[in-house]
Amino acid sequence: MCLAIPMRLIEIDGVTGVAEVDGVTRAVRLDLLPEVVLGDYVLIHAGLAISRVDAEHAEETLTFLRGLADEVY
Repeated sequence: MCLAIPMRLIEIDGVTGVAEVDGVTRAVRLDLLPEVVLGDYVLIHAGLAISRVDAEHAEETLTFLRGLADEVY
């Protein structure tokens, strides 16, 4: 099973960027989404931004994932 995590873009430098969620940052590739801008939420899978999502959808997904983590840990 694959999982893509919504993260907010905090840096963009050409086709690379840095995305953040809950204080965790990751270097990401933006090749598939040349139209993204700082502050956008994107789905990250294996270090690649695969889709832009609106902030409301991203927060709903993150809330769900945090709830799952709370049940496991």
